[in-house]
Amino acid sequence: MALSVGAAAPDFTLKDQNQKDVKLSDFHGKKNVVIVFYPLDWSPVCSNEHACFVNDLKRFEQLDAQVLGLSVDSVWSHKAFAEKMGIPYPLLADFNPRGAVADKFGVYLADKGITGRAIAVVDRSGRLAWFKSYDIPTVPDIQEVSGVLAKLT
Repeated sequence: MALSVGAAAPDFTLKDQNQKDVKLSDFHGKKNVVIVFYPLDWSPVCSNEHACFVNDLKRFEQLDAQVLGLSVDSVWSHKAFAEKMGIPYPLLADFNPRGAVADKFGVYLADKGITGRAIAVVDRSGRLAWFKSYDIPTVPDIQEVSGVLAKLT
C-alpha cells in the first residue's frame, strides 16, 4: 500500500551508481527530493523518462530539488545506464534485499520482481508532499512534477 500524502517518508540509505551511500534524511531541511521509481534500466520507457528528467534538470535545480532515480537494478547496471544516458543525478540500487525501499513506498511489484513506475516528492521536512503511480508503459508528465515543486518553494 502506498504512503499517504503528509506522512513521514520512510528513511533509507542506498548505494548510487558511484558506490556512494545516499540517505534520504540527509536532504531534510535542505532540499525537496523527487524520487523517480522506475522498473528497470535500459527499457525504452525508462530511458525516455530519464531523458526527460535530464533535459529538465536545470528546472529542478532552480526549484531547489534533488532528483533520485530508484530501481531494483544493481549499482553496476546503474553506472553503465547513467553513463550511456548522461544521467548526473543518483540512481539508487534497491537491489538487496530486492525492492525493500520501493516496498516501503508501496511500489514494489513482487510478482514481477521490479519496481513499479511512480514519482514521490518529499518536502524539506521529510514528509511526502505528492505521490503518483503510473502504468508501466507510461512516461510521467515531468511538468506536473515541477509544478508540484513550484508550490513547495
